[in-house]
Amino acid sequence: DIGDIVRGKDLYRGNNKRDKLEKQLQKYFNNIYENLVREKSQAKDYYQDENGGNFFKLREDWWTANRATIWEALTCDEDKKLAGAHYFRPTCGESRSPSVARDKCRCEKKRGTSGDGDVNIVPTYFDYVPQFLR
Repeated sequence: DIGDIVRGKDLYRGNNKRDKLEKQLQKYFNNIYENLVREKSQAKDYYQDENGGNFFKLREDWWTANRATIWEALTCDEDKKLAGAHYFRPTCGESRSPSVARDKCRCEKKRGTSGDGDVNIVPTYFDYVPQFLR
């Protein structure tokens, strides 16, 4: 899943394209790190990398800050390329019967629920469930 790839915690190994992607992500996060250190000196200690350029803490924080925006970008669908696409599991049922998210993989909120009300933005909350359990 994208969050695991960005955070450097994807379990899928053994693919040259995956290794190439990981190297590219390391370059991107090194660039982000260098810019952060230049602007805020305390970032150097906070994001100090002890894993050979992986920047796991920075990647985790970046994903937390940008998760919803990434999902919206992936499902924007201004040109209707996702027309008829369905999310991989039922997600929108307000009663006991499930329904499938059909509009940009989002669910419309029809009645009040507890929480902050943004449940229609990111349909998966599996980010912190170990990948092998999903």
